[in-house]
Amino acid sequence: MADEPELTIEQIVQDDGRYPLKAVDFVRDGLRYTVEKSQPRARSRRTDPAARHQPHHVSGQQLCQGLRDLALERWGLMARRVLAHWKITSTRDFGEIVFMLVNNGWMQKQPHDSIEDFDDVYDFHEAFDRNFDISPD
Repeated sequence: MADEPELTIEQIVQDDGRYPLKAVDFVRDGLRYTVEKSQPRARSRRTDPAARHQPHHVSGQQLCQGLRDLALERWGLMARRVLAHWKITSTRDFGEIVFMLVNNGWMQKQPHDSIEDFDDVYDFHEAFDRNFDISPD
């Protein structure tokens, strides 16, 4: 069993200073959301006690896609503004938050995972704004 993290997430956020706690909570929610969406066996975790302890891994790119989907689901047209308010303006910011948590024992990574997995996964303007047509007909 892995060691418990030494610092709380609140302490990590305060020490780091780049992102607010709400941004970190959103990324953690997004990881759960992405795992649930991308790995059907994760759904069985609720009913199968043995499955609860099986590790699940998603790539940086998969997590970015899941975070986009979750943001659009939660905030629609306001998604990019909400994220920008939290100083998240690119997929690299998602990676910075993930690796801040990894480095402090709150998330795990595979040996091949790197911060660069989060570089330029998508453009925020394209991902959050282009599918919305609000022009009058």
